[in-house]
Amino acid sequence: MPFDPHYYPYPSRRMATYGHRGMVATSQPMAAQAGMEMLKQGGNAVDAAIAMAAALTVVEPTANGIGGDAFALVWSEERLHGLNASGPSPQAISRDAVTALGHEEMPALGLTPVTVPGAPAAWASLSERFGRLPFATLLAPAIAYAEQGYALSPVAGLTWHQAWLRFSQSQGEAFTPWFEHFAPQGRVPRPGEVWRSADMAATLRAIAESRGEAFYRGELAERIDAFMQRHGGFLRAADLAAFSPEWVEPVGVGYRGHEIWEIPPNGSGLVALQALGMLEALGEPPRDPVELLHRRIEATKLAYADGLHYISEPSAMDTGPAQLLDSRYLGARAALIGHDALQPTHGNPHKGGTVYLAAADADGNMVSFIQSNYEGFGSGMVVPGTGISLQNRGRSFSLDPGHVNALQPGKRPYHTIIPGFITRQGEAVGPFGVMGGFMQPQGHVQVVTAMLDDGLNPQAALDLPRWMWTRDTTVQVEPHFPDHLAQALARRGHRIVKASDSLLFGRGQIILRDRHGSYCGGTEPRTDSLILPW
Repeated sequence: MPFDPHYYPYPSRRMATYGHRGMVATSQPMAAQAGMEMLKQGGNAVDAAIAMAAALTVVEPTANGIGGDAFALVWSEERLHGLNASGPSPQAISRDAVTALGHEEMPALGLTPVTVPGAPAAWASLSERFGRLPFATLLAPAIAYAEQGYALSPVAGLTWHQAWLRFSQSQGEAFTPWFEHFAPQGRVPRPGEVWRSADMAATLRAIAESRGEAFYRGELAERIDAFMQRHGGFLRAADLAAFSPEWVEPVGVGYRGHEIWEIPPNGSGLVALQALGMLEALGEPPRDPVELLHRRIEATKLAYADGLHYISEPSAMDTGPAQLLDSRYLGARAALIGHDALQPTHGNPHKGGTVYLAAADADGNMVSFIQSNYEGFGSGMVVPGTGISLQNRGRSFSLDPGHVNALQPGKRPYHTIIPGFITRQGEAVGPFGVMGGFMQPQGHVQVVTAMLDDGLNPQAALDLPRWMWTRDTTVQVEPHFPDHLAQALARRGHRIVKASDSLLFGRGQIILRDRHGSYCGGTEPRTDSLILPW
């Protein structure tokens, strides 16, 4: 029966989902099933999160991969823990080396923007510290999906095709392995078509059996090194061997009687926290829906102006989270918000910044986890015989030596991927996140304000039509964003651009614990997502 899996002429509705013994939510149903399988085997939320993360590299390679980075916020032992598993630039790279290749800015594709992948190390570190089940058990569903195959979902099929069009315009032998692996028939798989990868299965099995050692100090590391040397890349086995994730203290702000938490820099979670801090400084939210939207957009613009100016690897930042989140500074920034749209510029605090999944278990452990190759498949580089698609996170570096995010050897770049978490008076409320490049902090602001200001349940907060500030006074809105609100914002000086689809506006998941100890969750309507309660 012929039909279009992307054509939905009638509005659809999902109800908020409840469960008591546990809950998992992510952008692919098969990955969600992998997480639930771990819970039913006696695993905890961390085990479920790792199983989903590994499975997502197989069933949604269009947004993440074994060669990407990861961040996590974990509620366990009655406190919140942060993990930064973003990798640094290679030791062999430099501004002069990049400009010698003819680049005036960091390229988006190819060998140059590849940084050390952190995702496999994230899985191993989380398992070692918090997991219950054997590490090899957690990767078993991902291995099975790769080995036995799975039917491709609609949004993954669409973004796979978009990547094929993009990479088809690239020149060079180094791109050949991507086509051999992800388009072996001269085209990409279509929705419903079964795709499998023996190479990915073997790679995941090697990671499972060695607890990640094979990737950083074994056969896989050697293959990555050989591929890079063959094609003139900068990443080496020594860079991989030197890497380990960093456990960090989350940073947060108070908002409407709750605490909102993010990963500290080099992640861009400070952008969301600053925006929320400005809105808190403005007092109770107005009843006028136009004024409400206007304030949220303006606060986000001001926060992003700061984030893009100040956020980088912590050792490179002269202005830290404490200064950027100082209540007096945020109050002064909030005071700039008036009736009309402003041209955002960064402030000066010295006067006074993908795939997402969430998991929860019966013991109250909760995980907010995000993993990405950046810009779809990433660099377009696939290590032959492994199925490892390498990220292009180094694109975020600046070649301006005076910029806080200037390229340097062994430095982590500004990072867009951010997991979020909510607490109230020191008690866990739950994980949330919205993936999508520079949409992510904006998505965090929108779902948090939707729940805590507008009183929406997690599913309704994700269903809410989204906006995305892009530059100066330009704001993109979804196709179904209400016309009367778009017109009212335009009268205030916002340049409103209505997008033709919703792929640009992020994909999120939310799980919240209620006063009964049960979980209430929502899942993203803009993608192939699934939420499973227990």
